[in-house]
Amino acid sequence: MSSQMADAADAMVSGNSDLVVLDGVGFGVADVVRLADGDARPVPGTDAMKRATDSWDAARQIAATGRVYGRSTGVGANRNEDVPTEAAAEHGLRLLRSHAGAIGDELPAREVRAMLAVRANQLLAGGAGLRPTVVTALCEALESGVYPVVNEFGSVGTGDIAALAQVGLALVGEHPWRDVPGDHALVGVPEPQPLDNNDALALISSNALTLGQSALALQELRGLIGATQVVGALSLLAVDGSHEPFAAPVHAARPHRGSSEVARRMRELIGAADRPTPPLGRIQDPYGFRCLPQIHGPAHDAADALEEVLAIEINAAAENPFISAEDMTAYHHGGFYQAQLALALDHFRLAITQVARLSTSRLSSLNEPAFTRLKPFLADNEPASSGVMILEYAAAAALGDLRAFSAPASLGHAVLSRGVEEQASFASLAARQTLRACRAYRLVVGCELVAAVRALRQRDLRPDPELPVGRALELAESVLDDGTADRPLTDDVTAAAGLLDRFTEIWRGSTS
Repeated sequence: MSSQMADAADAMVSGNSDLVVLDGVGFGVADVVRLADGDARPVPGTDAMKRATDSWDAARQIAATGRVYGRSTGVGANRNEDVPTEAAAEHGLRLLRSHAGAIGDELPAREVRAMLAVRANQLLAGGAGLRPTVVTALCEALESGVYPVVNEFGSVGTGDIAALAQVGLALVGEHPWRDVPGDHALVGVPEPQPLDNNDALALISSNALTLGQSALALQELRGLIGATQVVGALSLLAVDGSHEPFAAPVHAARPHRGSSEVARRMRELIGAADRPTPPLGRIQDPYGFRCLPQIHGPAHDAADALEEVLAIEINAAAENPFISAEDMTAYHHGGFYQAQLALALDHFRLAITQVARLSTSRLSSLNEPAFTRLKPFLADNEPASSGVMILEYAAAAALGDLRAFSAPASLGHAVLSRGVEEQASFASLAARQTLRACRAYRLVVGCELVAAVRALRQRDLRPDPELPVGRALELAESVLDDGTADRPLTDDVTAAAGLLDRFTEIWRGSTS
């Protein structure tokens, strides 16, 4: 058994299942989220710390005997300018000070903590050549809850150098730290680190902020896609929708993995047979119901593809230069360029936007008497009542934001540092846009949930409480107001959007 596995096993035996072992190999999206939320404590793996130590020792020896980018030379367009030996000690600090120029709003603690978790784990992959006490300091900050001030803008997808330079200055004691809000002294700040010319570039040569933000967005949106299927199942019941679009033979004939799995889960959610009896009414439903597997499926596939990219990058030794302790060589390269991540994020946002758009289609069906056999807009019996009419407008407005966030960030372009860096992935923008999409997405689906529950109540439809969809309806009815008189629906949608995380658990429970 490896030392990392032993660390994890010891933690479980001792009851410390809240520990997350950072090993530079198998750290995942869920681990990033747990550390960002303060739900676990980080522990560097023993073998991983040895890799980091070997890399640091190798880097100092290599830099002492030859030219190494950023250690014995300048960076960017200054790459050919050598640093005099007598100035080397201050070179690292000057590099951090000059690059710590991120601008814009301060990032929330959760995003900064995600960055710290990713960077600590990447350093344990053993290619950075950075002093290993930095890993310890980052883990101490994650455990205590303190985090450096980091501003929003400063990366174009070729390294989060401005944000990480702010972290570096905080580690040496020249930049402020924050703690959870409250009237108390700042405690748990790591002891100042003596970062020098062998450490500065090694610390900031990473996309850790972009990766951390991507992990947070993926975890939330993947769950929300599942929750949306539960909401869609409620809407299907409210309009007496056909089960045929989810039949096993349909998807065996066109076996896309994501769509087939969505159809299977829908059958479990609503208790449908693999080969359901054809409906007595409509021969087929609108696309909002009929094409749910074909639209939700690609979103799940896109989430899987994004997670595969993140699994590599979160554990990658992608620093430039890459320090190989094995052959005592510093390799200069472009492995920091985040084309794969930018494209995966763009693909994912486009896929979830289609899922949200399908939700607005079902909302329109719920407002139509031809499908519900109820009053237009699920209104009460007062003449000309508007019911939930406004939800269509509100959902369309939120969908507009979501559509704007889905514009491909990878189309961006920049030429920087006197032309020597003539391409940019803009993965950092893609990550920010994906995070921003979460709130708009929730509100779109919250509008559908309010209407679906109202329709089921008005029709007095109660699915079997043993079915996942039955449990979902009971949960929603326990939270959402049952009044039908015309009134503001802001609080209803807010409550419905807040329920979606619990719907995610229902959806997960329907898988086997």
